[in-house]
Amino acid sequence: MTTETTLTNARIVLADEIVNGSILIRDGKIADISAGAGKTGDDMQGDYIIPGLVELHTDHLEGHYAPRPKVRWNPIASVLAHDAQVATAGITTVFDALRVGMDTDSDITAADMRKLADAIEDSVVNDRLRADHFIHLRCEVSAPDCREAFALFDGDERVKLASLMDHAPGQRQFASFDAYAVYYMGKLKMSEEQFRAYCQKRMAQSAENSAPNRAAIAEACQARGIILASHDDATIAHVDEAISQGIRVAEFPTTMEAAKASKGAGLGVLMGAPNVMRGGSHSGNVSARALAEDGLLDILSSDYIPFSLIQSAFFLGEVVDAISLPQAVAMVSKTPAEAVGLTDRGVIETGRRADLVRVRVDEHVPVVRTVWREGRRVA
Repeated sequence: MTTETTLTNARIVLADEIVNGSILIRDGKIADISAGAGKTGDDMQGDYIIPGLVELHTDHLEGHYAPRPKVRWNPIASVLAHDAQVATAGITTVFDALRVGMDTDSDITAADMRKLADAIEDSVVNDRLRADHFIHLRCEVSAPDCREAFALFDGDERVKLASLMDHAPGQRQFASFDAYAVYYMGKLKMSEEQFRAYCQKRMAQSAENSAPNRAAIAEACQARGIILASHDDATIAHVDEAISQGIRVAEFPTTMEAAKASKGAGLGVLMGAPNVMRGGSHSGNVSARALAEDGLLDILSSDYIPFSLIQSAFFLGEVVDAISLPQAVAMVSKTPAEAVGLTDRGVIETGRRADLVRVRVDEHVPVVRTVWREGRRVA
């Protein structure tokens, strides 16, 4: 049976303009977009309708599963709580980032990551989820168990994206030892002596493991058709290495130099929406807002705050002269979708999936009023 819904009296954010009009949804897809006041349908009261957001890198799920040291929540309940939060933030497609490769003193294990992946897949099969979920493997290539943990996802077709990262001191995100000390001494509650020993161990692991793990995982991902992302590139040499390994997305470059080189090489430059809203990186690295102003920003990710994704899009569209609202919305919908080969969504266009978000802006803050995924209301 054919199902139809019409949304009228809306400000529709298209790929390159905003149109006052109506959207006809038929059987989960956008069937028609028309300008002018519609006489029938659900009245959107002049609110914006934007494409459903596409989130490529969120670490948010892990916090629901392990909310306190040594506490583990039911994995399915954790997935449902995470799913509810991302959907009500306007995210209709989400790549849940799961860690591959653990610190030796980590409170969480590779087996925990596999449990979460199983919970995601079981919830998809049983139609429990509001958003469309895929898996992004965050591969800590300096970790001794990185390849062993990666092997737990062999044959898992929900894995569509993998990032290669090295968070050892002196590397990439933490090229500055001072910044590393501020971040990790506070996080891990270590004395200076303990911290020095910890740094020496992490640097030794990086020297031994990073290059072979990075090469092996890149090769495996290319063989399986998994999109590859670099992480925290800081130098031209890092970008050159990424290009040689088939990287498509440059996640969180830490310097203007690396961002320019990545953009010049045709990589999609991804930065954190929290960085945009805070006005800078929590690690002291390059500002996402500065990259946006220089035309070097392609994709935004909520990283650790789901609502920051829609918030940053409306913020950039308002405060950066060179970026219109349609361009800013594309950074959280069309561009990330295209970066991972999802060509059926990400823009309001006839024939695309009816993944849509109704938004009202109050006091410069976007208020998500309704969310549809494939024409079905999910929030």
